[in-house]
Amino acid sequence: MATKYNVVFVLGGPGAGKGTQCAKIVEEFGYVHLSAGDLLRAERSSPESEFGKLIDDHINGGTIVPVEITCSLLERAMKNSGKENFLIDGFPRNQDNMQGWNKVMGDKVNLKFVIFFNCTLEVCKERCLARGAAGSGRSDDNAETLGKRFNTYMTATMPIIEHYDKLNLTKKIDASATPDKVFEEVKKLFQS
Repeated sequence: MATKYNVVFVLGGPGAGKGTQCAKIVEEFGYVHLSAGDLLRAERSSPESEFGKLIDDHINGGTIVPVEITCSLLERAMKNSGKENFLIDGFPRNQDNMQGWNKVMGDKVNLKFVIFFNCTLEVCKERCLARGAAGSGRSDDNAETLGKRFNTYMTATMPIIEHYDKLNLTKKIDASATPDKVFEEVKKLFQS
């Protein structure tokens, strides 16, 4: 690989609108959207996967999949895309993810910034439950698993957002507004 991949991490609580906003960024700015969760769910459902059961146990338990698995799925997706600019959604989610990423991918990427979609847990929960009721097909869009996911987010992911904030890499966006209003703020990050 001649050049480094350009990466923007996209973080926020479950239901903060990460996927919605990433779709808009892809359309407007041509980035490739890689959702750590989507990659893990696809790997889990692949009959050939050696990690399927392990991933399934973590997803259903609301816990974080081992970083080596997630990094290998992300790197494979980046290579297979043939592109250079990536949004990595829902990763890194904890200290282990961040350290593993830095170890495996640190010299292969240029981390441009981290978008933090900030949203109250009440709004996030409402969105997730509505998404589940609308047939999202996600086994983790239910009240029981959401409680675990929110706890993991507050205890494990918020310190990562704070770490990147200290490095002046975090761009905080109020995600409680409508998707179009949120995207007006997001666009400014990519136009500067």
